[in-house]
Amino acid sequence: AKKYTKQIQFVEDKQEFSRFPTKAGRRSLSRSISQSSTDSYSSAASYTDSSDDETSPRDKTQLNSKGTNDFCVKNIKQAEFGRREIEIAEQDMSALISLRKRAQGEKPLAGAKIVGCTHITAQTAVLIETLVALGAQCRWTACNIYSTQNEVAAALSEIGVAVFAWKGESEDDFWWCINKCINMEGWQPNMILDDGGDLTHWVYKKYPNGFKKIRGIVEESVTGVHRLYQLSKAGKLCVPAMNVNDSVTKQKFDNLYCCRESILDGLKRTTDVMFGGKQVVVCGYGEVGKGCTAALKAMGSIVYVTEIDPICSLQACMDGFRVVKLNEVIRQVDIIITCTGNKNVVTRDQLDRMKNGSIVCNMGHSNTEIDVASLRTPELTWERVCSQVDHVIWPDGKRVILLAEGRLLNLSCSTVPTFVLSITATTQVIQTLPTVANKQQIAVYEYVASLHLPTFDAHLTELSDEQAKYLGLNKNGPFKPNYYRYKCPC
Repeated sequence: AKKYTKQIQFVEDKQEFSRFPTKAGRRSLSRSISQSSTDSYSSAASYTDSSDDETSPRDKTQLNSKGTNDFCVKNIKQAEFGRREIEIAEQDMSALISLRKRAQGEKPLAGAKIVGCTHITAQTAVLIETLVALGAQCRWTACNIYSTQNEVAAALSEIGVAVFAWKGESEDDFWWCINKCINMEGWQPNMILDDGGDLTHWVYKKYPNGFKKIRGIVEESVTGVHRLYQLSKAGKLCVPAMNVNDSVTKQKFDNLYCCRESILDGLKRTTDVMFGGKQVVVCGYGEVGKGCTAALKAMGSIVYVTEIDPICSLQACMDGFRVVKLNEVIRQVDIIITCTGNKNVVTRDQLDRMKNGSIVCNMGHSNTEIDVASLRTPELTWERVCSQVDHVIWPDGKRVILLAEGRLLNLSCSTVPTFVLSITATTQVIQTLPTVANKQQIAVYEYVASLHLPTFDAHLTELSDEQAKYLGLNKNGPFKPNYYRYKCPC
C-alpha cells in the first residue's frame, strides 16, 4: 500500500512539473520586456490577478471607489492589500507620523503642487501621504521599473493620489508614466521630489517654461545630484535644489545601514547563495559600499574592494579589506556588487572572463554600472530563472547570474528596512517646508535624528550652562558646525 501511494504521488508531481514552461519557452520569456512586466512582487506577497497579467495597465480603464480614473496602476482592486502594508510601515515610521500630526493642522504645504519620482513602496507611501496631510497636492511615478509594489500604488490611487506606475514597466512605459504625471491640463507643478534625476531632466527638456515655475527640487540620489550639478555648472539650473543625498541623515543611515541589511536579503531571495567562504568584490567604498562590505565580512565572505579615491581606499584597507583592480580578481570572484554611481564599472570584457556560476548585481541607483547592453548579442542566450534573475549563457556553456538586469538590487528583488527609510523620508518632508529655508542644515538634521530617538528609548545628555559656554554652543543645539563630517561607524 505504501509503495502504491508513493507511485501516485510521483505521477502527481510529474504532472505539476509539466505545467512549467519548457527551456525554449523560458528563453523567449526572458527576452520579452513586456512579458517581464507581468511579474508582480511585494514585501509580503504577490496579489496580482493572473487573469489580467497579459494586459498593460495603459490599455485598461480603471476607476477607484470615488469614480475617478486619474491614475494608471496594475490593478486598483489590490488597494486593500496595499493599505495593510502601508499601515505596517507606519508602525516603524513613528517619527514621520509624529511630524505629520504636529504640522497637519497648520497645512504648511497648502498651495504646493508636488510631482514625485521615487520608488513606490509602502515606506514612500507614508511619505506621500504625509505631504498630502500637510496640504500638498501630489502626482507620483516610479524611478525604477522593477521596484513598484503594485498593491501600494493601488492604495495611493484609491485615496486620490494620481499614481502612474507598476512593477515591470518597459522603458517606453517609464517615460510615458513620467509624462502623465506632469502633463495634466490645469495643473502646474511647483515642486519636484526626485530620486535619480529622470523627472527633473524630463521637465527641463520637455517643459522648459514649466521648469522655470518650479520653486524647489528635492533630490535624494547621488546620480540625481550629479545631474543637478551638471545643470548648475552649465548655468541652466534656474531653481533652488536641495541635496538630500549628501545630508548626514541620508548618507550615514539610509546609504549605510539600509544597504548593510538589504544586500544580504536581495542576494538570498534571488540566489539562495551561501556567503561563507565566497570571494566577493564590492566596487566602490562610499557609504553603500561600506554597508555591503560590513555585512558580507560578517557572514564570512572574502571581500575585495575597488576604488578610485585614495581616501576611501585607505578607509577600506584600515577596515581590513584588500583594495584591488577588478581585472586582478575577475577570474576568481564569485560575486560582483557595484555601488559607485558611475557607468561601465563592469565591462563586457570582464564579464567574458568571469567564472561559471558567478553572480553580478548592482546596489547603485543607476542601471549603467554593469554594461548590460553588451550582453544582448546573438551569441549569448538569456534564460529567465525567476523574477529578476537571469542566466546569461556563453557559447561554451558558461553561465553568469545577472540580477534585476543590472538595476538596483535591494528595491528590485527584496525590501529595505522601514525604520531607516523613515529617517530619509522625514528629511525629505522637512526640506519641502518653507519654514526651514533659512535654517542651518545641521540643525535640521539634528531635529530629524531627535524625532527617531524615542524608538530606542534613548536619553540625551544635556549640557550645563558652564559646559555650553566652554564649547561656545547653544544648549539646545545645533551641536556641530555645517562643515562637520560625521565619521563612518564601519
